[in-house]
Amino acid sequence: MKRRSFFMYAGATAGATALMLAGCKDDNNDPGLIDVGTGDAGILNYAYALEQLEAAFYAQVRTSAFYNGASTAVKQVFDDLALHEAIHRDFLKAALQAANVTPLKDLTPDFSSIDFATSNGVLTAARTFEDTGVAAYNGAGRFITDNTYLGLAGKIVSVEARHAALIRDMIAYNSFVDNTVVNVFTPTITGGSATVYSGAGTATTTTGPIGPAQERSMRPQMVLNAVNNYLASGSKLSATSYPNA
Repeated sequence: MKRRSFFMYAGATAGATALMLAGCKDDNNDPGLIDVGTGDAGILNYAYALEQLEAAFYAQVRTSAFYNGASTAVKQVFDDLALHEAIHRDFLKAALQAANVTPLKDLTPDFSSIDFATSNGVLTAARTFEDTGVAAYNGAGRFITDNTYLGLAGKIVSVEARHAALIRDMIAYNSFVDNTVVNVFTPTITGGSATVYSGAGTATTTTGPIGPAQERSMRPQMVLNAVNNYLASGSKLSATSYPNA
């Protein structure tokens, strides 16, 4: 993506000076890990790493035995997913460059544990990547201080959530959300005494303030502990600057 395109989309690069001081670093306690950095720059590099991994996964899907044997409709789904993730990857790299921050290096994936020959293998892996991506953005938002970047992260996570819902529906119809993604047993309206629906359409009369249901989230290091399983040695990551609790 051209840098000009990023400016047109983002509209601003507030906080660029701070980002310059907080880019990715490799001086963490484990010399085998690349630390994403600190502040907004670290979160952008963290997101860039996740999008690199997703883009690489869908690129490999499109060369797989599963894809070659799939219907035209299924191929179109994975073509679209591959395009979206490549756009996210390139956009985040452009955002970092526009703020004069050095992006993370091109990461080397390790997908040896994924069965790219079967529908179950590909869809299960896709669900893992998409669900983790949504939880990652949900957990990272609290660490973003610049409103422009926060808004952009919100746009990306909304797309990732649609991806996650689609993949889940492909695995099992009408299964696009469950308790692993959202706490579906938490009432979803606010007010005083009211009839609310708590999971599976069960009606319950509740009195008093009612909190909203919440999508599940994961802090950066929790996410990286999981995704490092899909990164080769020399590309594994850490996020030591962001608390896990």
